[in-house]
Amino acid sequence: MAQVQYYGTGRRKNSVARVFVVPGDGRVTINNRDIDEYFNFETLKLIVNQPLVETGTEGQYDLKVNVNGGGFTGQAGAIRHGVARALLDVDPDFRKSLKAAGFLTRDPRMKERKKPGLKSARRAPQFSKR
Repeated sequence: MAQVQYYGTGRRKNSVARVFVVPGDGRVTINNRDIDEYFNFETLKLIVNQPLVETGTEGQYDLKVNVNGGGFTGQAGAIRHGVARALLDVDPDFRKSLKAAGFLTRDPRMKERKKPGLKSARRAPQFSKR
């Protein structure tokens, strides 16, 4: 018999996370590695688990995640977004709490592009009178 799994896609900055939520005992696997091995910082592990804590489903589901692009902070944010979207498939009643916490909103902040005549997005060349 096929195992029940729920899917959600999360994005932040240049990171894209494909998240599969499967009934289990709370294991989190990111790119075929354990979360403790993948993320060195405790804050990033907390960010990934925030939607589960908010809905009270911590320890009830295993997370299988494929994430690529961006840095580790952007990847953690993308995983959080994907977990929240997948939890909506689990139970649509979670929408109110997840929406209030801001986990369903895609963070629109991106790196600003470099403009011609400038050294970076806004940094102008140093001014000199002579």
